[in-house]
Formats: sequence, C-alpha cells, structure tokens
Amino acid sequence: MRVDNRRQLSLLLLQNTTLILFVGIFLFFGLQEEGFYHLENLRNIVKQASFIGIVAVGMTIVLLTAGVDLSVGSIQYLAPLVAGLLIRQQNLGVLPALATAIMVGALFGLFNAICIVKFRIAPFLATMATMVAGRGLGTALTESRSLDFPRSVLDFGRTDLLGIPLAIIVFALVVIIAHLLLTGTAFGRHVYAVGNDIEAARKAGLPVERTLMGVYVISGICAALSGFILMSQIGRLDAPFGKGNEFDAIAAAVLGGASLFGGVGNAFGAVIGSVLVQMVQNGLVFTNVDLYLQPMIEAGVIFLAVFFDSLRGMRLVKMRRRFIRIPTDRHSQQLRSESAKHFLNVPGD
Repeated sequence: MRVDNRRQLSLLLLQNTTLILFVGIFLFFGLQEEGFYHLENLRNIVKQASFIGIVAVGMTIVLLTAGVDLSVGSIQYLAPLVAGLLIRQQNLGVLPALATAIMVGALFGLFNAICIVKFRIAPFLATMATMVAGRGLGTALTESRSLDFPRSVLDFGRTDLLGIPLAIIVFALVVIIAHLLLTGTAFGRHVYAVGNDIEAARKAGLPVERTLMGVYVISGICAALSGFILMSQIGRLDAPFGKGNEFDAIAAAVLGGASLFGGVGNAFGAVIGSVLVQMVQNGLVFTNVDLYLQPMIEAGVIFLAVFFDSLRGMRLVKMRRRFIRIPTDRHSQQLRSESAKHFLNVPGD
C-alpha cells in the first residue's frame, strides 16, 4: 500500500511540475524583492508574456502532433513588415493591415505544411529553412533599415478596455478559441490522435495530412497576430524584431505541460508557461542578477521542464505496461474457462 501511495504521489508531482515551478519562482522573487509583488509589475509581466503567449498557443498545437515550428520568429517579423509597407505605400487602414499580416502568417504556415506533408521534410528542417528565408526576405524588403509606423497604429496598440491592455485581451481570446478548438471539435480530437500515434490515426481513417496542414497554418496565424500586436506597441520594426522568439515560444509551451513527443498539452498551459518565462526574466532584472548569467538561469529553468517532461513520459509508459497484463482474479479465470469450453464445443467447418 505504501509503495502504491508513493507512486501516486510521484506521478502527481510530475503531472504538476509546472505549477510547482511557477509557485516556487513566484515566491522566491517576491521574497527577494518586495516590489516584485506590486500590481503594476504583475500587470506588466502578464502584458509582456502575452506576446510570446500567443505564439506559444500555436506552438502548443504543433507540439501536440509531435512537430515543431522554428519559423514563428521570422513570421513575427515579416508579417507586420508587409502590413507596414502597405500602410505607408497604399495608405492601408489598421484593421486591413492586421488582416494582411494574418494572411501572410497563414501563407507561411501553409508553405511549412506543404513541405512537411507533401514533400516529407522533417518539421525541424522545413521550418528552420522557412525561418532563414523569412528573415532574409524581410531584410531584403527593408534593406536593413528600420520601418516606422503611423500614429494610428500606436493608438490601436495602446488601446485599453476597462483598464486591460489590448495585448492581454487578444491573448485571452486566442487561448479561449484554441481551447474550444482542441476540446470541442473533431479537428481537436484529430490533433491529439495524430500526436499519440500517427500510424494508428492513419489506419483509423483520420485525415492526418489535413490535420497537420491545419496546425502549421494556425501556428503561422498566431505568430503573425503576435508580431502585429507587439509592433503596434512599439511603433517601429527593426531587423532583430522577433529573433529568438521561437525558442521562448517552445519553452513556454513545454513549461505549460506540452510534450515534445506529442499528444500531451492544452491551450491554457501556454498561459502558465509564457507567464513563467516572463516572470523569470522580470525577476532576474528585479534582483539585479548579472546580465550575462540571466540566459543561463533561464536555460536551467527550461532544462528542468524538459527533464521532468521526459520523466513523466517514461512514468506513463511504465503505467501502461503495468495495466496491459492478463487478469489473474478468480472471476477472470472463470470467464476464460467458459470461453475455452465454448470454443471446444463449436463444431468445425
């Protein structure tokens, strides 16, 4: 009995690793610096987390299929760049420009999907190539010069609703829509099925290719939306814009409970993961940690999340093996005996 209780406790801890990390880090930084708990600082953490969080939602959906999308940082840069050029050259309005950015993100996601599904290129390689190509295309369009946006874009980005910044509102809407998509539609069920066992999903007649194409299009849309909202806060687009955000998005998704091996995760996990990443970055600044040590500490937190994700996966595999066994209780033996008698009494063909 004690062994079973110990196993259940260890499994419970593994399943809630992110929550434990979140609470521990929150308490640690709060005890180190009192100002960390101020409402304005917490609001700022959530606002800054929303930009990566929106991308992390799309990344979570991709990870659910055991894939990965390394192009999201480049899409964050290129999608608002195209929209910004149209604003300046064609006097495009803010909402049409936002729609244009989303369309660019969807097209890049579709291109990734075609490379992965039709040409059988590994997701890592296909999206890495798109990452480099997208960044190069953006540099060619701007010739490495900054792009300034009109006042109307800044006014749009700095809009508040009942004191809640636009970035947080958009983030919340994206999370809710993604949650409903994953839990309340056939597409969502197909995503989990493909991530758990793609060959079994094919044999079951599920639209595997269409599902994979859908998740990369969604990821591209999320990256483009995040890039446009972030750009509307700053009002200027530089060449380094969005660079490295793909790794923050993957980290946020994994910290939020998404498995790198597919089939495990949910949209709300991206909220916890992205806030956790931003909380670590904010807390390191608050506690005056050496600038050169900060990336190492962030990497350590991400390593812990991946490590515990691996432990959780191995633990679940062991549990499945434990339950796949021949029953030995008396009732099961009686059923097998009756089945054997019935089989022996059936006349041959």
